[in-house]
Amino acid sequence: MIKFLHSSDLHLAKPFGRFDEDLRARLREARFEKIAGLAGAARAAGARFVLLAGDTFDAETPTPLVVRHALRAFAAENDITWVILPGNHDSLAATDLWDRMVQQAPENVVLALTAQPIALGDHILLLPAPPTARNPGRDLTEWMDNAEVPQGWSDRVRIGLAHGSIQGFGEDGENGIIAPDRPGRAGLDYLALGDWHGRLRVGSRCWYSGTPEADNFRHDDKAGALLVQIEKRGAEPLVEVLPTSRFSWRDIALDFRPGEDITARLASVFPASDARRATLISLSIIGRLGISERAELAGQLSRMADDFSFFETELANLAIEQEAGALDHIDTGGALRAAAESIAAASMDNARSEAERKVSSAALARLYDYAMEQKT
Repeated sequence: MIKFLHSSDLHLAKPFGRFDEDLRARLREARFEKIAGLAGAARAAGARFVLLAGDTFDAETPTPLVVRHALRAFAAENDITWVILPGNHDSLAATDLWDRMVQQAPENVVLALTAQPIALGDHILLLPAPPTARNPGRDLTEWMDNAEVPQGWSDRVRIGLAHGSIQGFGEDGENGIIAPDRPGRAGLDYLALGDWHGRLRVGSRCWYSGTPEADNFRHDDKAGALLVQIEKRGAEPLVEVLPTSRFSWRDIALDFRPGEDITARLASVFPASDARRATLISLSIIGRLGISERAELAGQLSRMADDFSFFETELANLAIEQEAGALDHIDTGGALRAAAESIAAASMDNARSEAERKVSSAALARLYDYAMEQKT
């Protein structure tokens, strides 16, 4: 049984500019840690090869220190053979980068820099399609259809390795250029793809592994690598997901209704306390709540926010349901009560636009919060 790990899009030294300095450093370090993590996952599964399908580096000009640290990390896992393909972020146009990699790569690193067959061990024939530029403008896997196989290699398992998008699909929304039926056209046993940061099965012989360390809120599946097992040439590959991510990015949407148990609802979607430091949350809330319930929800979210590595939420789309006696908490009479009643009426006036009603709801909620603060 032939076994290898398929991964991609490490994006070493990714800047993560939207976050604070501490979190940026932790996220960048987690990506370097994935080199040892992938090696450990391969080792535990009995695999000798790790195929990195592009974008090992986040940019065409990583600093010499970033390159040096990466190569030392690959070299430290010296029982694993690493196959590194350029991607769109680190394409062959980055001549200085790949010249340096060729000069400094350890013996256990195979650089797939040309469109020609590479022998891996005694049983694998690798057919790489390295991107020549960020947007090469053509399907670089076409050569695999008529690849000249050296004499004596015809029985080897054929693995394609490429980076780019499939038809109608792409990380940046561009039109796809890699034929999704390339495995059939080229007689590949498996086509290992990179570029899409989420895991995707294109066909039984063609997968995107996704990044081994989550880096955005787009993808629901927990990041990992793919363990691929193929018994022999022509056999159907067995593909298993191996979780590898240190951080969890959660994009959560909640729809509330008056009378719900807010504490129980939040507990049902958020991870346990011991997992929160490695979790990033993007929370959107819709529906309706009474003004006191909304205040309770906002208070709970505020108290738990610091438990997470990152926590963002938006309450603007949460409408306020009129509840008996709620305005009494603001004031029972006078100008403040009159203002509260006016704002409450505006928030429920269907003759006004949705945007205007949201502004009124937010103003009423803030007035309620202010009144509660004055009483404590």
